[in-house]
Amino acid sequence: MTVQGLFSSKSAAAAKISAMPRFAIVGRGFSGMMMAIALMKTVRLPFHLQLFDPNSSVSGGQALSSARTSTILNTRVRDLSVSVGDTDDFNDWLCSNAEFRAAVPAAIPGFRQIFVPKDIFSDYVYQRFSEALSTRKDITVQVCHEPVVAIRKSHGNRFLLESANPANPLFDTVILATGYGLPETEETEQEPSQVRAQRLVARPHTVLLGSGIRVVDQLLQLRDAGYAGQVTILSRHGFLPQSHTPNSADPVFPADALPTNLPDILRFIRTACREAEHEGRSWQSVMNGLRKHARSLWRALPAHQKHQFNRHLRAIYDSHRNRLPEAIYARLQSELVSGNTVLRRGIVGRQGLSGLFFRPAGSHTDEIVHAERILDCRCRAPQLTSPLLASLVSGGLALADELSLGLAVNQRGQPCLEDGSTVDGLFAVGPLGLGSLPDIDLVPEIVSQAYAVGEHMAERFYPRSRAV
Repeated sequence: MTVQGLFSSKSAAAAKISAMPRFAIVGRGFSGMMMAIALMKTVRLPFHLQLFDPNSSVSGGQALSSARTSTILNTRVRDLSVSVGDTDDFNDWLCSNAEFRAAVPAAIPGFRQIFVPKDIFSDYVYQRFSEALSTRKDITVQVCHEPVVAIRKSHGNRFLLESANPANPLFDTVILATGYGLPETEETEQEPSQVRAQRLVARPHTVLLGSGIRVVDQLLQLRDAGYAGQVTILSRHGFLPQSHTPNSADPVFPADALPTNLPDILRFIRTACREAEHEGRSWQSVMNGLRKHARSLWRALPAHQKHQFNRHLRAIYDSHRNRLPEAIYARLQSELVSGNTVLRRGIVGRQGLSGLFFRPAGSHTDEIVHAERILDCRCRAPQLTSPLLASLVSGGLALADELSLGLAVNQRGQPCLEDGSTVDGLFAVGPLGLGSLPDIDLVPEIVSQAYAVGEHMAERFYPRSRAV
């Protein structure tokens, strides 16, 4: 499907397309849509944009996808603007929505501090994309539903995207925006035959795998749908998301010289949290302030301490930065206190006919956890062995980061090679760079990175027309 600029002639646009820079975005979750918006806002002269994604709908990717439209985002409205430099853009959009204003009257005149459903945020992102496109009569946008299986560098410093389409075009710039990556298999729900499940499970029992926001989402979806059975959450480290404060926690962080090794950093942060609470603030305000320093702290760590952090501390860090709205956190705690939902820490093994093998923390033997239903709620890291990412590594276009969480990238999302160089025209934005850029899975960081890429491309292809 090809969309021309709103006022452009299709024939005229087709005649000029060969002379336009050709940009490809692989992925149409939030990272991909944000990247498209940024390109249309920053590259002010003509170009052709092609969006590749096998999913025919805009789901928001792993981070935003949900079977229940009322699922709540865990980020306040004030931090969800897709307009760089205008943190009130999403709030203004909500204020202009009469239906939303009527449904949430208590927040008038503004909604900056509230949490909204994911589908509302998706509507906002798509409308901003549509508005950006409607003002660009000089560009064409094409959507391709065939999966990209490889990216190759061609002669003339262009890129070939291999898919099922035999007529694969060349692109001047390729932007990987696949969110948390391309897992080899989608998350699945295992349901044995009803007879076997009834024989093995005296009471309905569902197992949830993971410990992040998606586990809580799925738990509450089950309860809201009327499920009254037992739920067991199996988590490797056993850390569930913490709570936001009732009101906004303005970021604070000590101005002292920051330490450069992991044990000192931990002591520094713990001390800062204690002092903040002693002064009447909250540990959440310190974690919000830490975000501004996370990347410099990360870069200063030696490789072996990065591995230590990833093995032992990342789960704790994620549980404190990816927090739940207070009301959702209260529901989670009520579930755990009641005993109807149980959290177990340990290693999940293979699945069998009636459950899965599980090794509890501190044990040397496996047990079988019987369940009628098993739901995998883990956000998967990129599968570096998937055909697409493997083609980049084998072709010398990218490297895995030192923790193998994704691709090694610089601040702008350009994949870094062994000699420190980058490949002109290739980017990996958003969570694909999480091993190099802490917090690049958060909306404000993705927005800033997308606009940085757009500004770079504007200067590269139209150096005399840099956007202002």
